Amino acid sequence: MIHSLFPRSARALLRFPWLIFLSIVVLCLVSAGYTSRHLGINNNTAQLLDQDLPFQQVRLKLEQAFPQDAATIIAVLASPTPEQTALAADFVQRRLQAETEVFESVYSLENDPFFRRQGFLYLDLDQLEMLSAKLADAQPFIGYLSQHYHLAGLTDILTLALENQAADSAMPLDNLLGAIDQTVVAANQGQSHFLSWQQLLTGVDSEQNRTRRLLIIKPQLDFKQLMPAGQSMAYLRRLTEDLTMLYPGVTVELTGEVALEHEEMETVNHDMLVSGLTSFVLVCISLWLGLRAWQLLLCTLLALIAGLVLTAGFAAVAIGHLNLISVAFAVLYIGLGVDFATHFCLHYQECRAQGMDADTALLHSMTSVGPSLLMCALTTSAGFFAFIPTDFKGVSELGIISGGGMFIGLGVSLTLLPAMLKILSPLPMSTRRPASLPLWLYDLPFRYARSIRIVSLLLAVSAAFSLTGIRFDSASINLRDPKSPSVIAFKQLLQSQTESPFAISALADSLEHANQLADQFTRLPSVHQAITLSNLVPDEQEQKLEIIDNLNLIMPMQLNQFASVYEASDVRASLVKLQAALLQANTHPAAGLTVERLDTLLKHIDEFFHKADSDGEPGTAYKNLEDSILVLLPHTLLILRDGLAASPIELDNLPDSLRRHWVSDNGRFRVLVTPAQDLNAPDHLREFVSQVMETHPAVFGLPIGDVTSGEAVVDAFIQAFASALLLIVLLLLLMTRSLKATLWVMAPLLLAALLTAACNVWLNNPFNFANIIVLPLLLGMGVDSGIHIVQRLRHRPDQADELLHSSSARGVFFSALTTLCSFTSLAFNTHQGTASMGLLLSIGIALTIICSLLVLPALAVKRR
Repeated sequence: MIHSLFPRSARALLRFPWLIFLSIVVLCLVSAGYTSRHLGINNNTAQLLDQDLPFQQVRLKLEQAFPQDAATIIAVLASPTPEQTALAADFVQRRLQAETEVFESVYSLENDPFFRRQGFLYLDLDQLEMLSAKLADAQPFIGYLSQHYHLAGLTDILTLALENQAADSAMPLDNLLGAIDQTVVAANQGQSHFLSWQQLLTGVDSEQNRTRRLLIIKPQLDFKQLMPAGQSMAYLRRLTEDLTMLYPGVTVELTGEVALEHEEMETVNHDMLVSGLTSFVLVCISLWLGLRAWQLLLCTLLALIAGLVLTAGFAAVAIGHLNLISVAFAVLYIGLGVDFATHFCLHYQECRAQGMDADTALLHSMTSVGPSLLMCALTTSAGFFAFIPTDFKGVSELGIISGGGMFIGLGVSLTLLPAMLKILSPLPMSTRRPASLPLWLYDLPFRYARSIRIVSLLLAVSAAFSLTGIRFDSASINLRDPKSPSVIAFKQLLQSQTESPFAISALADSLEHANQLADQFTRLPSVHQAITLSNLVPDEQEQKLEIIDNLNLIMPMQLNQFASVYEASDVRASLVKLQAALLQANTHPAAGLTVERLDTLLKHIDEFFHKADSDGEPGTAYKNLEDSILVLLPHTLLILRDGLAASPIELDNLPDSLRRHWVSDNGRFRVLVTPAQDLNAPDHLREFVSQVMETHPAVFGLPIGDVTSGEAVVDAFIQAFASALLLIVLLLLLMTRSLKATLWVMAPLLLAALLTAACNVWLNNPFNFANIIVLPLLLGMGVDSGIHIVQRLRHRPDQADELLHSSSARGVFFSALTTLCSFTSLAFNTHQGTASMGLLLSIGIALTIICSLLVLPALAVKRR
């Protein structure tokens, strides 16, 4: 019945070609219109896996409990001094808080007013005692400077200290003179280097003295757009440019989940534009080499476009949207859809070359090639449909669209393509095309059949032993361009124990339960610390408050003087006075000073005088130096003033702005677990995740998402491929009714699969979230190639020696060549995931061609 269907269809096509052509054109226009209105884009990567998976359920609960911490951008601000970083972070936070239409929220732990006031209580007792001693020693210096708040006042007290007349009125001279020297050196080099009074006065290694700060930014995302964070990222980049103008020396890097995905899409879009143009040219060239007739080339390209349009319409009806995986349906359709058209056109061309008229050639092509194309569509779609029941929703939707697209491609190739060929009626080839390769190559699989079988068996065995090295790289960061700013910043943060974005969160029903979990997590060797709301109440508050009260007795009135701008003074005269004191002290250095320090500073001040005085505007040079020395002093001392206002902290008086990051509105308590090791190393990442999940499975975080998603994807593909191979074997047995023919098709396919996997191991190209989606394409191509060759051998056994000269062999070769040309350029992309996809495709397609055109004939035909 199936075989009789094709001749009847061919006769109808021959009678009404224009009707069929116009009908499909109208159908394509309707499909394009419907697609433009109803096919959306869902760029939410969190929805690529089944939402019922355990870790997905935990993720949803955490996002519902703490929505402000989900899908965020991390702004990493850094500068040479902690004061510059703090001022820049405050500027950025105020700007973003005003843009409520672009950003939902922005938060920085260090910028919280609560921590600015209570920060001293979070120091260790030893650190606070050390800080108190330093500030007490510096109190005369601060007191004098508060009454003489200008550069002349600073040089006066330094002069007194150098002359040993006021040894107790200044800080250790060596550190202070060294800091001034660095500032003068930078001025001589035409650079800005601001003196950090915070590091000089405190000298305590604490959170307050860090030169890097993080802002956690929650953007407004529109997942219907190709770039959901486009507006937010554009604003942040403009703000970064403004910031670097206002605060020289401050750098801002944008990273985090949202920024990484945004820059990834930018990289892919740029690479795809170049690769797409290159691929289109190469595909046209390869089709021309195979068809050598502009009518056939035009018909093939039009059929391919029509199939894509109709498949997009099917996606709009069946799913309603594309995700980041199913958007690859176009890539898969081109690779497999062109196969149908190429085989049909080559067989038609062969018939015409044998002297048949156009109608007879079309009828013969439909009758001969049609059943093979139907079998290819059935087996390939079965491979795609096997992905539907998996937990990998992204690939499940891809399976629906691409599986349906195979039948659409078949329908277009057996209706629109013949109708166009009937309308255009390409001229026949006058003579048979001469062999383009040496004749011994065409005869190779038959003359050396036994040797090829033995070599194939040995290769299969060696490849099988290599399969133990197959691995799946679940680290999504490794898919991206390693030179991307967001990737560089993210990998730097992964080295940190306190700022790592790969922290893990757990939920508890009570604070007591949260503290119990934190104790269990803390005992794990891969965990640095586990934080709960209880950790926000500092220890030893009574002793710390006593130290702070003692400082309050001597400092607050002096600190208030620094709320105003420092007074202008004669900078040159002040430096001359300091230079004279340095010269005098050079003969009898004060305690703690070295002659080298004094000589170096004297030399650099001389250089500054020469440079500034020879400048066209010396006043500007002196003013810039004064700013570099004094501009950060007010910030440091006002922060110190606010810290001296610390008061007892209890759970009940923690501010809501802080509590909402640790206690949800429905009373769930959060436990935050940070890693002890650098999670750039895959072994450290797996160890951290496994230890935490073994302790308490109901946890989630970016590392959990990476590792467990990888496991879910691997399970999904194993399940899908096992089902696909079983379905393909059953379909082949049913349609060929021959175990031998089925084995002929499957053996080269399995050999190509083994060799492809082994090459991936040898080339250190692990499977990942990107390249694993090309496996259905390789499976479909391998099955299709085998079917065409076997069908040719079964129906024309008397012409077995002519197999590699036939349109079937040429169709297999040029179909694979077209796909190879289409995707090889991907291997040179900067996006690592796309590059690995191109490399895997290139290897797989090349091996598929060899196994189909060399190994399969050697297996199927007896040695001559």
